Amino acid sequence: MSFRLTIHESLPSTSALLTELAGRGEPEGLAILARRQTAGRGTQGRVWESPAGNLHLSVLLRPRGPVRQAPQWALLAAVALHQAAGAGTRLKWPNDLMRDGAKAGGILTETASTAGGWIDWIVLGFGVNLAFAPALPGRATAAMGAEPPEEFAARLLGALDHWRAIRVLEGFAPIRAAWMAAGPEHGTPLSVLQGAARLAGRYEGLTEDGGLLLATGGRVHTLHVGEIG
Repeated sequence: MSFRLTIHESLPSTSALLTELAGRGEPEGLAILARRQTAGRGTQGRVWESPAGNLHLSVLLRPRGPVRQAPQWALLAAVALHQAAGAGTRLKWPNDLMRDGAKAGGILTETASTAGGWIDWIVLGFGVNLAFAPALPGRATAAMGAEPPEEFAARLLGALDHWRAIRVLEGFAPIRAAWMAAGPEHGTPLSVLQGAARLAGRYEGLTEDGGLLLATGGRVHTLHVGEIG
């Protein structure tokens, strides 16, 4: 698939614009890059600081499949982001990009489904610290190093196309394997926040559908939602 990249000097939010266009029937493959955002969004409703010099990119996909598979596309996006970022980076479940233990990027995934429970569209919003590492409360941040955001976007879109083709031909298993290769080491201590509850344990890998396996209290839990602290 050939992505159609449009570049804006400034937008409130690339994902907000793209979800609006998706709702109007925009074909898949549109990618919107803004040199800066004035109302960038992160996960859990957080504000994502979006200064010029960093990557602010959203991509529209319309994959076939039940809506329960939507989280697999978030993990595919993370694998593509890791490939674009290159050596020295790791992944944090489900889709944070880490450098030297600090957050260097993240992905906001938004999905719409049909009345029959099938995916209508998925918007993947990528934010990557290139030139600057804005502060996050209680979390260390890192920058990848200054480069034109358009160049990073080109690598990322190429990686997305690559992994999307693998997903179509071979299913989710290769994406799962690639994510685990870039994720934490087996047995790494993790703490996962689910609403007001926190569950601490050891990382045991991913399930076949992309859920997090966390060993604690003499059993292994399968988590499909949550935020690693």
